Amino acid sequence: MSKVQGGMKCVKYLLFFFNFIFWLSGSLVLAVGLWLRFDPNTSSLLNEDGAPETFFIAVYILIGAGGIMMLVGFFGCCGAVRESQCLLGSFFACLLVIFGAEVAAGVFGFLKKDKVIEEVTNFYRSSISESGNSTSIVNIYHKILECCGDPSTNTECLNAETQDCITAINDFFNEKLFIIGYVGLGIAGVMIIGMIFSMVLCCAIRNNREVI
Repeated sequence: MSKVQGGMKCVKYLLFFFNFIFWLSGSLVLAVGLWLRFDPNTSSLLNEDGAPETFFIAVYILIGAGGIMMLVGFFGCCGAVRESQCLLGSFFACLLVIFGAEVAAGVFGFLKKDKVIEEVTNFYRSSISESGNSTSIVNIYHKILECCGDPSTNTECLNAETQDCITAINDFFNEKLFIIGYVGLGIAGVMIIGMIFSMVLCCAIRNNREVI
């Protein structure tokens, strides 16, 4: 098997280093996804019967992409060290798929945040209208978000300084969805570099073999 020389050898080690960083990034994405899914506050708000599940769609995409990134990063390191066209080509294809998933999660986080917040808000309001402020669901929202009342229903709080729940819901889920958006698009940008390195090295290996 021919070995790349000169500048391409530098690309080879850069790709190996990139894959190690990529593996660490996959660990980070997986950790963020698992945190968003099993965060006690988020789970308490959205695990009740009838609660909207739209928020968890992007979370599951992050978890899946993070797990695949760790696996692909490992095989990418092997492909770079062994200078295998097959492994590098497969690495590029996997990066392309993960790139699409990360962009989808990022775009979802930014573009669908209003829909997610609207669904959660409507769920909270329906809980109030069904059984009044004494329901367990409403109490969970009040406790976790440290809020009370809904301005649209003229519900009054015992403490005038307490934030109303509609504003609290908006702030809480805006923060979570922006995390999904920034993580998704940030990792997608990093993967572009990996795809460039893998194709450059793959072409260099092929050219070397053609010369020999």
